[in-house]
Amino acid sequence: MNRTVASFLLVTVLTVALAALSFAVEQKGYAFGALGLARLDNLANAATFVPLAAIYAFASVLMMILPLRAAGFVHTNGATPTYAATLVLLATIVGVLVARFAFGDRAALWALLDWQFLFAGAIIAAHLLMNELRRNVLLRTIFFVVFIAATLACLFWTFRL
Repeated sequence: MNRTVASFLLVTVLTVALAALSFAVEQKGYAFGALGLARLDNLANAATFVPLAAIYAFASVLMMILPLRAAGFVHTNGATPTYAATLVLLATIVGVLVARFAFGDRAALWALLDWQFLFAGAIIAAHLLMNELRRNVLLRTIFFVVFIAATLACLFWTFRL
């Protein structure tokens, strides 16, 4: 948990610094400041978390049914990198929005209320609880079904409100 928070905060601070640099360069009249900010903006958005959730849920399904050694391989080489990517993308989004807020866009933080950020939260929560889910046979069985449903929903449902 401490590692997750520290990683999230570090990436957020780094992103805020880069976005602030881009804002400062743009305010000085250089066009490439806008290019740097556009690159940070285009890096991730809330819709990116839906396919990442499908990948993580499928890896979780495999971790629930595979033997320990194979499940460890899937955890190390599939679930953990997906979790890390989710954490970095979420921190990048938060960092850019905080920088926008700091440079005068008072409505920037409202973008964090997008419901699709729940997918990022679900990935992070599932990863932090995965050891407990693997230990308990009842939880393993229940979450096997939950992860199958999540995989299929993330792949084939449009999630349009």
